Amino acid sequence: MSVNYGSKRIVSGAHYGLRDWLAQRVTGVLMALFTLIVLAQLIFFKGPIGYEKWAGIFAAQWMKFLTFSVVIALIYHVWVGIRDVLMDYVKPVAIRLPLQVFAIVWLVGCAGWTLQALWRL
Repeated sequence: MSVNYGSKRIVSGAHYGLRDWLAQRVTGVLMALFTLIVLAQLIFFKGPIGYEKWAGIFAAQWMKFLTFSVVIALIYHVWVGIRDVLMDYVKPVAIRLPLQVFAIVWLVGCAGWTLQALWRL
């Protein structure tokens, strides 16, 4: 005869809490490092801060690639946050789903705009 001490725990939900928590931290660190790189270029570059200086910072292909990578990290960071807020505070699915679709479309548009701005497409 077996004895059951306590109830069996039933876990429900999407099971991505740790993954999203970690993604938020990793993307946050990546954005902070990128900010430090840009600030270092601004601080150690002589002369006035103007259009030429900003254009010079982002002229190299490696900087364009790094900037676009950070923007993709930012978009993922924002998506995780928006999705979590909508899932927590907007209970009716008929309202939450269109808001999530709008957020996705907006973020994809931001990625496209970034491509255009960096590579003058």
